[in-house]
Amino acid sequence: MLLIESLKNKVARWPYAVSSILTALSAFGAYSSMYAFRKAFAAGTYPSQPYLHIDYKVWLVIFQVLGYTMSKFYGIRFIAELKGKKRGLTILLLVGISWMALLGFALVPAPYNIPFLFINGFPLGLIWGLVFGYLEGRRSTEFMAAVLSISLIFGSGFVKTVGQSLLHVYHIGAYQMPFLTGALFVLPLTLFVFVLELMPPPTTRDKQMRTERVPMTAPERKAFIKRFFPGILLTLIIYVMLTVMRDVRDNFEVEIWNSLGITDQNIYAKIDSRISVLVLLAMGLLFLIKGNLRAFSVIHLLIISGCLLIGTATWLFSTAGIGPVTWMTLAGLGLYLGYVPYNAIFFERMIATFHYKSNVGFIMYLADSLGYLASISILLVKEFGKPDISWSNFFHQGLILVAIIGSLCGMLSLVYFNQSARKGNPLKTKYKLSTI
Repeated sequence: MLLIESLKNKVARWPYAVSSILTALSAFGAYSSMYAFRKAFAAGTYPSQPYLHIDYKVWLVIFQVLGYTMSKFYGIRFIAELKGKKRGLTILLLVGISWMALLGFALVPAPYNIPFLFINGFPLGLIWGLVFGYLEGRRSTEFMAAVLSISLIFGSGFVKTVGQSLLHVYHIGAYQMPFLTGALFVLPLTLFVFVLELMPPPTTRDKQMRTERVPMTAPERKAFIKRFFPGILLTLIIYVMLTVMRDVRDNFEVEIWNSLGITDQNIYAKIDSRISVLVLLAMGLLFLIKGNLRAFSVIHLLIISGCLLIGTATWLFSTAGIGPVTWMTLAGLGLYLGYVPYNAIFFERMIATFHYKSNVGFIMYLADSLGYLASISILLVKEFGKPDISWSNFFHQGLILVAIIGSLCGMLSLVYFNQSARKGNPLKTKYKLSTI
């Protein structure tokens, strides 16, 4: 204990830029490692025997997403009221429970092992809020969040590539592969969480520039929603749609690529690595925008651009203007250009713009809970309502809706928040834009 406190004191004396970079890399590493416990099973192809007229792998996805969704609802209160003590230990404990569930999945025969994916998903739904808690409320949050956000893209593709290697190179069974994939990331996860625990809290200057972040009681959460209800409603519509399509891409990427005639086992990491770099550049540039309202507006434009890119790429693919690899790359880039800002900096800059003492975790978990609830609902509708449609066609049709509705809601959200900020206090808003 004394050693940890001594290390914390030494780190606190480091230059701000150095500690920010180390925090960003550690957060990226920790959340990427989490994906080894969450998404490795998606790299496997399982017997196509249906249970209650639903494919076995779909059952796995449904149960894990159900656990993840329930966790998000629980997180609305848990993350909002979290005071930050023993945050690192909580992360390791939750991931450990998830890992043991994968052991149960490996040992218990199908279909009786399906419920273990529910146990696996529930604790992992809280990890994002715990990790982001180390980053929010700092003047370098944009930069750190941009690095963390890449794990949302890179982590899934990288883990599925590792899983595919275990299956095809080392001939590990599909049921054992998720547990063994997790085993490879236990030590890296522990190291990254340990480093995060050493990072100093936000400084006085951080609090002045980005507003102090505090736990929120139930009445405070209700007041927050009431204050920004129109904008939050528009935001939730976009985010729910992006979450559903991102989840379809994430969980059934193997099936989508196979239906497109692409069987390269490394395609997941290749495409997602390219997308990661482009999204990182776009997100990282926001760090240069000091005015909170101005940055918040640019974030809106980034989300709108992502929706428009999805629509353009899908239309070109439909008219044979581009091939499947280009389509999946551009559609994936558009999805993450819209999805990642909500998970990293949208609510961060929203709070800073309006100087509302609160925390990102609450509103993010509200959005996530509804997003994953919609995701699991869509899975059930697809399986019972349109069981014959391929995941490739389902993904294609869903992207068209995201492009149209997402672009429209994004524009309306941009107008609402800009008008709301200027009506609140035009002189103060102008001062923030020029000085912060």
